[in-house]
Amino acid sequence: MAKSILSYSCTACGAVHKKWGGKCDACGQWNTLTEEAPLSAGPKGKSLGATKGRVIGLSALSDEEPPPPRSVSGMAEFDRVLGGGLVPGSAILVGGDPGIGKSTLLLQAVARFATAGLKCLYISGEEASAQVRMRAQRLGLQEAPVQLGAETNLRDILTTMEAEAPDLVIIDSIQTMWADMVDSAPGSVSQVRAACHELVTFAKKRGCAVVLVGHVTKEGQIAGPRVVEHMVDTVLYFEGERGHQFRILRAVKNRFGPAAEIGVFEMTGQGLAEVSNPSALFLSERGQAAPGSAVFAGIEGTRPVLTEIQALVAPSSLASPRRTVVGLDSGRISTILAVLESRCGIPFTGLDVFLNVAGGMRVSEPAADLAAAAALLSAREDVALPADMVIFGEISLSAALRPVGQAENRLKEAAKLGFSQAIAPRGTKVAGNEGITPRQLPDLVTFVGDMFGAG
Repeated sequence: MAKSILSYSCTACGAVHKKWGGKCDACGQWNTLTEEAPLSAGPKGKSLGATKGRVIGLSALSDEEPPPPRSVSGMAEFDRVLGGGLVPGSAILVGGDPGIGKSTLLLQAVARFATAGLKCLYISGEEASAQVRMRAQRLGLQEAPVQLGAETNLRDILTTMEAEAPDLVIIDSIQTMWADMVDSAPGSVSQVRAACHELVTFAKKRGCAVVLVGHVTKEGQIAGPRVVEHMVDTVLYFEGERGHQFRILRAVKNRFGPAAEIGVFEMTGQGLAEVSNPSALFLSERGQAAPGSAVFAGIEGTRPVLTEIQALVAPSSLASPRRTVVGLDSGRISTILAVLESRCGIPFTGLDVFLNVAGGMRVSEPAADLAAAAALLSAREDVALPADMVIFGEISLSAALRPVGQAENRLKEAAKLGFSQAIAPRGTKVAGNEGITPRQLPDLVTFVGDMFGAG
């Protein structure tokens, strides 16, 4: 029999090391390596090949199964992100910054599900039951038939779930759960992994949907081992800026629906209110046309969303000018600036550049390249773009404009909000009934010449 070898995992990033060290080689954190217990060698010390297991059932790819049944909460934005509703036996992981409103969102959702007829449990490991009741009273949910519990012992929680046989369980949060069969502190990699495995296994065996709340690191990733995100069926991130009232629930993984779908909420005194038309909300505070402003027609999941990209370009007194980007990928913005300087002959040397997506929205698709470039050029030349114009397109390193998908949906949303002009790359497929006929341009040089002259 092969000798079991100890391993050590980092509590900060989850990296596995063969020997202990004071510093994690993967993330650079100090004193974060903890010992991992070796796996069992099987019954009576025998290897897997020495003992036979049972034969598993197999099926053909052509076999047809009905779609999974779904329970609808009545919160259209929440149900949309889940893919149309809650699937029995699913495991959902919800992450977000501290104080962003995760507990408020899930309390409102579980109250809706309970009112719709599901048997729901809310288990809090961070707050006492009295604190959860106070929040429910503030939100007007005190009459919802939700059973509360305050516990961190995983064995007791599983026993309670087995006795109650609920349809939905909220665990707030997975980092506070403590499994007594694992010799480590709550919140460690071993504890989080073991607790998630037991809860997901219970959900699959009993057909009970489980929602796990996860803390996030300073980089914005869910704390703990990345294997947790692989265990669950759906991973949701609750995003938003503290200075804005808008909150965005984004699906980054969903086995029962489209990924990258978003739901938009507005934080009010009575909790989170749904926003059925996020494009109108993000553009509601947009006034007259001003330099440095461009409207981007984007796609989030299956939903077209229009957002305003704002830019400010000012002379810098620093040796290295500042590049501040909020809501966009800073790496792509650096690439766009390099293309503008190298291919279009428009220098940004000695200029501070500030770029922001209005409303706290985060845009990740490459289709925002052209809108970001338009905002930068508008700010640099102090020339306002037409107020009724939307822009989308991807910029290549050669300054060519590449077509993007779902152009029809982007244009339909823009026409619905009163926009009458659009700039898009050449080759964009348009059906012709969107209400807007876009100007299709071949490259960024042509766009600069048409909109801003020679620069």
